[in-house]
Parts: sequence; C-alpha cells; structure tokens
Amino acid sequence: MGRSIFIGDVHGCARELGQLIDALRLRGGDSVYFVGDLIARGPDTPGVLRLYRQIGGRGVLGNHEVRLLDVRRALDSGEAGIRVGKRQEALLRAMSDDDWALLESLPYHLDVPGHAIRVVHAGVLPGLAFEKQEPWTLTHVRSVTQAGLPSAEFGAESWSLRYDGEPHLVFGHDARRGLQLQAHATGLDTACVYGGELTALVVPDGEAIPIPPERRHMLVSVRAEAVYYDTTGSMMA
Repeated sequence: MGRSIFIGDVHGCARELGQLIDALRLRGGDSVYFVGDLIARGPDTPGVLRLYRQIGGRGVLGNHEVRLLDVRRALDSGEAGIRVGKRQEALLRAMSDDDWALLESLPYHLDVPGHAIRVVHAGVLPGLAFEKQEPWTLTHVRSVTQAGLPSAEFGAESWSLRYDGEPHLVFGHDARRGLQLQAHATGLDTACVYGGELTALVVPDGEAIPIPPERRHMLVSVRAEAVYYDTTGSMMA
C-alpha cells in the first residue's frame, strides 16, 4: 500500500499543482485526495482537471463546483434571470465533456478508513451527527454563530476549534485563516490562488493523524507563482 495524500484548494492553479505533484514524487500505491474547489479563479481550470485525471485523483465537491454545476443546469433548462460574470462565462466555455463528467461525479465527502479520515470541502456543524449535516454546511461553513448555526462568515473562530469528534476531518475553503492544525481537523487552504501556497498533507500507509506539532512534518507546499485573484475579485495575473 502507498501513502494517502490530501491536497488543498487548487482553484485553477495548474502550474502549481504540477509542481506540487513533482515535489511529492508520487509512486505506485499512493492515493491522492482533493478537498474541493479544484476550479475557478485561477488561470487554468482545464489543466487542473487534466492533472487530476492523470494521477487518478479523488475529490469532493467544493462551493465553486456546486455553483458552476448549478449555473450550467439553470442555463440548460432555460431558467430566466441567471447572472453569469465574464470569468464564469469563460470557464463554462472552457469546460470539456470530460470535465463536466468529473464535476458531476464528485461526492460531498470521502472516507479514508485506513487513517480514520473524512474529507469535506468546508466543514461540519460540531455536535451534529454527520448524517444530519446539510450539503450547504459541508461546502460553505466557516464558523458557528452565537445561536449555534453554521455560517459562511469568518466569525471569531473556525468551526474546527469546536469539533472534537471522529473521524479526523481534512478540509479546505478557509483561505483567510490558512493552515489549520486542530486536534481533530486539518485545514489545507493556504491561499494559492491569492498568491500563497498550495499545500498537501502526506500520511504514510497505516498511520493515524498525529498531534498538531508532529503533523507539520507531513506537509509539503509550493509557492504560488503569482497573485491570480485579489481580495476585491480582480484577476491580477
């Protein structure tokens, strides 16, 4: 058996994904998992999906995949009032049939029982059984309100600080907070598309997730070559 490798939000950064794959030196038996948001905002979504297929990747739905699929279905059905921005329109045109089939196949979560890990894009509402979690929560949550409700807002703290269950959750979606190493959760969105890094968590065969200080030794990152998307929504390069 090989390693289990978990990769953070790629967001169309195909060049950086290629560099990360080279740095990981993939070998037979390795399994590669993506936390969602493979697409959008970066310069080369088709290139990312091509690499994903080449390495036999597995992944989950992110909020950007959900949004693009919803827009496509609405356009195909002739639904009135659908607003499509220039970048989203360009992305819709760039997607091949294979790309659409890949997105349609993505689940909301993946379990990796050999390491007692579950992959989701955004997170969960702590204290609620997983089978009762809403799809919106799995793809959008960042924090928990004072009323105990899941929120997409950044809030005072991440939902992951309150999560103390099993299995260990590996997630993305929260570029502002960046790398999150909690006792029961690992956040891997290190803001590549915003000029940060693309990060992977590499777990050897048969090993469980260690405590946060030791977990840092399992991380492999590459720097973004540019700021592809700024915080105001403008493409920078």
